Amino acid sequence: MNIEIYNQAKQATEELCELAKLKQGDIMVVGCSSSEVSGGVIGKNSSLETAEAVFGGIHDVLKSKGIHLAAQCCEHLNRAIIVEKEAVPFAEIVNVVPQPKAGGSFATTAYKTFENPVALENIKADAGLDIGGTLIGMHLKSVAVPTRLSLDHIGNAILIAARTRAKFIGGSRAVYDDKIL
Repeated sequence: MNIEIYNQAKQATEELCELAKLKQGDIMVVGCSSSEVSGGVIGKNSSLETAEAVFGGIHDVLKSKGIHLAAQCCEHLNRAIIVEKEAVPFAEIVNVVPQPKAGGSFATTAYKTFENPVALENIKADAGLDIGGTLIGMHLKSVAVPTRLSLDHIGNAILIAARTRAKFIGGSRAVYDDKIL
C-alpha cells in the first residue's frame, strides 16, 4: 500500500469531517479517479492498488466516527453509489457490481470491503470529496458549500471538498439557526 496516498486521504477526510461538523450516521460521498491519483488521465489507468490506499485512509477515519462512506462509481455505471445497506435501509437498490473498468477501482474496492454493500442510483450526502474531477455534486444535498482543506491534491489528483447546509427559506423576517449553518 502507498502510505503517502493513504495518509493524504486520511488527512483530507479528518479535516472535512471537522469542517463539515459531521456526526455519527451522516454520509460522505467520495468520487476517486485512481488514474488521476497515479498521474494518469481519468478513466485510462485504473489502479486497484492506488484505490485501496485512498479508500483505506478514508474508510478508517469514517468508520471510527460512525460516518457512512458512499463510494461513487464512474460514468460507465452512471455514477451509481456503493454504500453499506445499513446506511440506507429504505433506499431503492439497483443491481450492479462495480469492476475496475466499469465502475472504477475505488467503487470496486468499496464493494469488496463493505460488509453488506448495495448499489443505489443516487444519494443525498452531507459532505463529499472529489478526487480527480469525478463530479460528485449530483450526490450532495441541495446546498453544497465549497470547503477548503489544507491539501489540494491526493497524489497527482486535484482534491475538491464540499459540505452541505440546510436551505434558507423565508423572507426578510426569517430567523435562522446558527448551529446548523
